[in-house]
Amino acid sequence: MILAPVGAGKTAITLTAMSDMTAKGHCDRWLVLAPKRVCLSVWPVEVKKWAEHMSMTVAVGTPAQRKAAFAADVDVVVTNYDNIPSIDPKNFDGIVFDELTRLKNPSGKRFKHLLKILDQFKIRWGLTGSFTSNGLEDVFGQCKVVDQTLLGRSKGAFLQQYFYCVNRDYGQWEPLPAALPKVMEAIKPATYVLEPGEYKDKLPPLHVVQIRCDLEDREPYENMKKEYVHEEITAPAAAAVTNKLQQLTSGFAYDSQGVAKWYGRQKFESLRDIIDENQRDNTIVVYNYKEELAELQRQFNVSTIDEPDAVERWNAGKIPLLAIHPKSAGHGLNLQFGGNKIIFLSLPWSLELFEQTVGRLHRSGQTRDVWCYVVMCNKTIDQRIFDALYDKKVLADVALEELKC
Repeated sequence: MILAPVGAGKTAITLTAMSDMTAKGHCDRWLVLAPKRVCLSVWPVEVKKWAEHMSMTVAVGTPAQRKAAFAADVDVVVTNYDNIPSIDPKNFDGIVFDELTRLKNPSGKRFKHLLKILDQFKIRWGLTGSFTSNGLEDVFGQCKVVDQTLLGRSKGAFLQQYFYCVNRDYGQWEPLPAALPKVMEAIKPATYVLEPGEYKDKLPPLHVVQIRCDLEDREPYENMKKEYVHEEITAPAAAAVTNKLQQLTSGFAYDSQGVAKWYGRQKFESLRDIIDENQRDNTIVVYNYKEELAELQRQFNVSTIDEPDAVERWNAGKIPLLAIHPKSAGHGLNLQFGGNKIIFLSLPWSLELFEQTVGRLHRSGQTRDVWCYVVMCNKTIDQRIFDALYDKKVLADVALEELKC
C-alpha cells in the first residue's frame, strides 16, 4: 500500500514502479482499478510522463468497448470499479487499486466479487491519501484486498480484537485504547508512507479560512431541532436530521416532494463578498446539494465540471467560477493550473472527500498559496461538521505517524 497525501505523486510513483517491474520480467500485464473520471483523465495522461514505453488502454464505455479494451494487446488496462464483474484475472499478473478507500466495505457486492478472483493476481498494490478517512474500521477492507495476512480474513474477528461494541443493533464499534498502534504495527510491513520531507517544500502553503455568517431566519432551523429533540435518534434518523439542518444553513430545505423552500441566502452573500474581495480571481465553488448549484447558476456566471472541456478551459484560465461536487470531482482531476482559491458552500461529512477536493488545487504543479474558504453559519451544525472532519484528520495523522516510526 502506498499512503501519500493528495498531489504528492502516487500515480507517478506507481507508474515508475510498474515500468520497472515489467522491464525486469516480474509482471507482463497490469490492471488498474480507479474511479471512472480518474480512468479517463489521469492514467492516460500520466503514463506518457512516467512510463512512455508502456502501452495502455481504458476499458470504459459500452460493453463492446470494454470487451475490446480488455482484449487489447497492451501492457496496462485501466477500468473503473463498476466493471469488476467483467475482469478475467487470467489475463493479468498485477493489479493496482487507485483510491483504495473505494474497497473499504468488505460486505459490498463488488468487494465480494473481487475477493473470488483476488488470489490470482500475484502483485497487488493499493494507493490512497485518506487511509483512515472515517475511522480505524475502514482499514480492514483496504488491507484485505492487498494482503489478507495483515489483519486476517474476517471483519468480525478484526473488530473483536481491536474494538469494543457500542451498539450491536446498528453495528457501532469504537477502537480500544491501544488499537491504533497495534493495527499500524500489523500492517507496517506491507505499507509505504511518503515522508513529508520529500514533497513539502514542493507544495505551496494551504490556508483554511472559516467565513462566518448568521442565518437570516433562525426560526426554521430551531423548529427543525425541536421536531427531533423528543425522538429516539437512531442512526438513520440522525443522518436525516443532520442533512436537513445542513440544508437550512444554506438557506433552504427540501420538502417531502423534493421541492426546495428558501428561507435566506446568507451563504451566497458571503460567497459574493469572498469573490469580490479576491478581485474575482478564478475560483472553485464546492456545493453538496442540487439546489445550491441551481442558486449558483441563478446568481453567478458559473460553469460546471461536466461541461465539455471544462478541465482544459479552467486550467487555461478561461473559467472564472467553476462549480464542483465532492463526489464527482473529489478524485483524479488536475485543476492546479487554473487558480488557487476554493470555497465550500457546505461541507461533506467525509474527510476523504474534503481532502481530495481541496487537493484538486493543492497538488504538484501549483505555484501559489492555496486559499480554502469554508462558509459556516454561526451556532449551527456547520461547526459540528467542521469539528468532525478535524477529529478524523487527527486520527488519520496519528495513523500515518505510527507507520513511520
